[in-house]
Amino acid sequence: MILRHPSTPTTMHDFIAQQSFGLVADLIARHAAAQPGHVALVDGTQSLDYAGLDRAMDQVALALQQAGIQSGEAIAICAASSVPYATVFMGALRAGVVVAPLAPGVTPQSLAQMMANAQARLLFTDAASSDSVGPATAEGPQRIALDGSGVGKPLAEWLAPAGQKPAPATVTPTSPFNIIYSSGTTGEPKGIVQSHGMRWSHVQRGVSYEYGPGTVTLLSTPLYSNTTLVLFFPTLAFGGTVLLMAKFNAAEYLKLAQAHRVTHTMLVPVQYQRILALPGFGDFDLSSFRYKFCTSAPFSAAMKAEVLQRWPGGLIEFYGMTEGGGSCILEAHVNPDKLHTVGRPAATSDIRLIDDAGHEVPAGEAGEVVGHSPGMMTGYHRKDDKTREAEWFDPSGKRFIRTGDIGRFDADGFLILFDRKKDMIISGGFNIYPSDLEGLLREHPAVLEAAVVGVPSEAWGETPVAFVVAREGEPVEAGALKDWLNERVGKTQRLSQLVLVDSLPRSAIGKILKRELRDRWVAPTA
Repeated sequence: MILRHPSTPTTMHDFIAQQSFGLVADLIARHAAAQPGHVALVDGTQSLDYAGLDRAMDQVALALQQAGIQSGEAIAICAASSVPYATVFMGALRAGVVVAPLAPGVTPQSLAQMMANAQARLLFTDAASSDSVGPATAEGPQRIALDGSGVGKPLAEWLAPAGQKPAPATVTPTSPFNIIYSSGTTGEPKGIVQSHGMRWSHVQRGVSYEYGPGTVTLLSTPLYSNTTLVLFFPTLAFGGTVLLMAKFNAAEYLKLAQAHRVTHTMLVPVQYQRILALPGFGDFDLSSFRYKFCTSAPFSAAMKAEVLQRWPGGLIEFYGMTEGGGSCILEAHVNPDKLHTVGRPAATSDIRLIDDAGHEVPAGEAGEVVGHSPGMMTGYHRKDDKTREAEWFDPSGKRFIRTGDIGRFDADGFLILFDRKKDMIISGGFNIYPSDLEGLLREHPAVLEAAVVGVPSEAWGETPVAFVVAREGEPVEAGALKDWLNERVGKTQRLSQLVLVDSLPRSAIGKILKRELRDRWVAPTA
C-alpha cells in the first residue's frame, strides 16, 4: 500500500494552537469523523485507518474499565512496535489509564522492578519479548498477547465488543499520561511520570513543523522511548500517518521512506550514520521529506553538515531530557554556522547554568544545565528521594530539572555542550571532558567511532581510556593512534590507554553505554 498526501487544513493547526490544554484521544475522534478512511497507523503486516483506530480505542478503554483498571492506574506494555501496541496505548489514554511502556531488551529482574514500581495489573506483550518477560507466575499481572501468541490471552479475545462506548474519563493537565523508565539496561530503573499537560505541550510544538493529514512519519526507534513519542503523538494529533518499524534496518528504512513518500522522521545519531554510510543512499528519492529530527545522543557537527548536504528537508535537533524541564532547539538548516551547538532555548523554556554549589554561573562560563518549562515530569514514580535529587530551585522558588550536562552559552545564546557531569574525568585535580578527546579522535581518517571513559588510577585518581571502532579497510594500530592523539592534546588530557573494539555498547536508542565500557576495563584488572 502506498500512502497519498491529502492537503493540510489550517483549521486543526489553529484549533490546537489556541487550546491551552487538550487530549490526544479526543483528537482521534475528530479525525475519525472528518477523515474516517485516512490511514493512521501502519506496521510491517497491517494498517488501521482513523475510523478503525477510534473504534479500537473504545474497545481497549472499555475492556480496561471492565477489568477494574481505574483512571490514574497503570498498565504495562513490553513488546515490539506494532499497530496493536499503538492501539492499546491510545485506548488506555482514552480511559484515563497511565501507560508504562517497557523495554523488551532488559533483563527479567529489571523488568520485574519496573512492573513492581508501576504497580501494573495488566501486561501487554508479544512472543519476541518473552525472554525479558520471563515465565508467568500466579502473583504476576495478567498477560495479554498483542500478537495473538501463547504468551498470554490473545488481544482479540480480551477486547470489549465493538460498538460500545467506555465511560468518559476525567483528565486534567496534571493527570499522569505515561511512565517512561530510564536506566532500564543498567542501574536502578526510575519511572519518569509525564503528565497530559506535558504531552499537550509537545503536540502544540507540532504547529511549527507542518504536521497535518499529509504528514507521513516514519519511526524506527521503539515506542517505549520518549524519543519516539515526541513525534508519534503530534503526528496522530494532527491527523497524519505513522509508519512503525519493529526493528531498524538502514536499507529497509530507505525503501519505506521512498515508497510511502515520508515527510517526517525521528532518528538518533547512529541511525543517521548508518543510513548515510549505505553505498546506495543516493539512489533513493527522499524529496518528500519536510523535517528530520534528532535527539537522545550527541550529534556531531560533521554529521549534521552531511545530513544537510545529502538529505532533503529541514533538520531539527531537540536537546532535553525525558524528565522535561526545558529544551533547546537547533534548526540546523537555518543556522548552518551553529552546528556545534544544540540550539537556543525553546520559547517556553528557561535554561540556566549552575555550579557545584547550586549558584548560577556568570555569563560566558560553563555550568550544569538546568531547565524549567510547561513540559516537566511530575517526578520519579514512588521515588521521592530521586525526584529531589533531580530538582533545583532558584532563589524565587521556581522549580528546575537538573540535566547532569555541562554546557556554556555562546554570545548569540546558543548552548554548547561539553559532557555529562558524571562522565567528566577528574585527573590529578584537572577536569577532562571526554567529548573533547572523542571529537579529536574522530578526525583521524581511520576512526569511525570513539568513546572515552575515566577509569581508576592510583597516581591520578582517574585517567582517560579510549575505546575506538576503526573504519572498515583502514588498518590502524592502537598504540600509534594513542600517540597520534596524545601529541595533539595537553599533558593533563593524554590517554593512558586506547583499545580497539568491534563495536560500542549502545542502548536501543543509540546512547553509548559508558558504564559498560568502564566495567569492561575494570573487571579484568580488579
